[in-house]
Amino acid sequence: MQPFFADLVTRTDEVRRSFENNPVVLDAVAHGMSIQRYRKFLLELYHIVWHFNPVTAAAASRLPDSHRQVRYHFYEHMHEESGHEQWVLDDLDAVGVTAQDARAYPASPDTLAMCGYNYWQADRGNPCSVLGMLYALEVIASVYGGTFTSAIKESLLLVGERGTSFIGSHATLDVAHMASLRVVLNTLQDAAAQDAVVESTNVNFHLLTRIFAAV
Repeated sequence: MQPFFADLVTRTDEVRRSFENNPVVLDAVAHGMSIQRYRKFLLELYHIVWHFNPVTAAAASRLPDSHRQVRYHFYEHMHEESGHEQWVLDDLDAVGVTAQDARAYPASPDTLAMCGYNYWQADRGNPCSVLGMLYALEVIASVYGGTFTSAIKESLLLVGERGTSFIGSHATLDVAHMASLRVVLNTLQDAAAQDAVVESTNVNFHLLTRIFAAV
């Protein structure tokens, strides 16, 4: 039997490819975005990043000792991600959006659906499913973050990390995160936890594609 990480890649390949082949995603990675679209992208991203640690904490609180390695991974990841919503606010400020306006911005239905689904799974479903959220976010950041950052800098004439500190840093950070996530995913042996992670990965990729395409 192959390790679960390899099985997860296979079972979620279709939805990952749907994200990769979305015309809006392809154009943004190749040519960047207008200032208006990039602002909207960061505003949606702010809500996702703000809710990341609360979702993960809710999941960690429900994990039994049989999944202690997943719980410890969540603890470490929450520590590393603490305060990163401020990075998004700093990037928004660099492109002309105040922190007050960012916090008041109403998230799109797809962003609300993504956050709501992950909270529901953490609170009512299988808490291991939050690994699917991590996997989807880290695949996108590690594979496309660097190229997308370069395209945004070129299209908006941004210098250094100004305006791209979050996406630029996570392009590098999430390469290391993916390596540790792979180890944790391979500790999952029960079918219920594995199926929950697969479902979560599919849902998060689907909603992230819709969020990106609507920007």
